[in-house]
Amino acid sequence: TSAVKERLKGKYFKDVSVMVQDGTATLSGQVNLFAYKAQAIKKARKTKGVKAVRDNIAVGGPTVPDNELQKNLLRRIEMDRVGYGEVFDAISVSVQNGVVLLGGHAIGPVTQQSAVALAAYTPGVKEVINKISVDPVSQFDDGIRVATYRAIYGYPPLQRYAIVPWKPIRISVQNGRVTLYGVVDNDMDKQLAYMRAMQVPNVFQVTNDLIVSNDKTEKSNKK
Repeated sequence: TSAVKERLKGKYFKDVSVMVQDGTATLSGQVNLFAYKAQAIKKARKTKGVKAVRDNIAVGGPTVPDNELQKNLLRRIEMDRVGYGEVFDAISVSVQNGVVLLGGHAIGPVTQQSAVALAAYTPGVKEVINKISVDPVSQFDDGIRVATYRAIYGYPPLQRYAIVPWKPIRISVQNGRVTLYGVVDNDMDKQLAYMRAMQVPNVFQVTNDLIVSNDKTEKSNKK
């Protein structure tokens, strides 16, 4: 118990209590952010002699409506890591009773971890469930990503979507299958992006999940 308490010294854990019995550490009390809860659990697990951790820590802080929390997180994740291939990421966010579910695809583990950290340190988030898939390393898929990027953004009618870097047409590729995400201005742009992606060599399938800004009921097109 003393060893776990020593690891949890600091203002972030001042309201966390510890009891260890038969190697199981029970953590109770409250923290202000979900990130601090995750840190407390991790520190307890790393303590010598601790075999298991029972988490009874509550996350306090402000109560934020789910729709507001979702909108805020999605905006922050979209703007995260601009300039590091964000056009190839397609991370989704859903929130229910303060519990954040992150899904979709990330181009690499750094992007995945960054999105999880953003959610964990956001006031109002009570828990973070990470379901983001990290795309496997593949030269074949990398070639398709670059070719699809050039096909879409090298086409003059679609070049304006590169002006705001955190709001691009996103290109997600797994094993030769391309999915387009994001929001476009009209049906024509949605169809143009789809047709340009279809023309890329070695692409097995194109799923068009682009949303037209004034119509969120658009159905996906598939190649």
